[in-house]
Amino acid sequence: MGKAQLIDYLRGELALSNSAIAVALRHGEQDASQLPMVLWQYGLVTLKQLDLIFDWLQAQSA
Repeated sequence: MGKAQLIDYLRGELALSNSAIAVALRHGEQDASQLPMVLWQYGLVTLKQLDLIFDWLQAQSA
């Protein structure tokens, strides 16, 4: 799973804006696995959305 796939998921399925994703990318680690937590810490996704992201990530690694 790459960062580009995760970003596509965030835009397509969760309808996150490019600016929200950009904020998380600027403040997060380079590792794509940290991106969901950064989005949540900055209030850019809800806890429910965070769960959906983790579910998607898990499905991608299976």
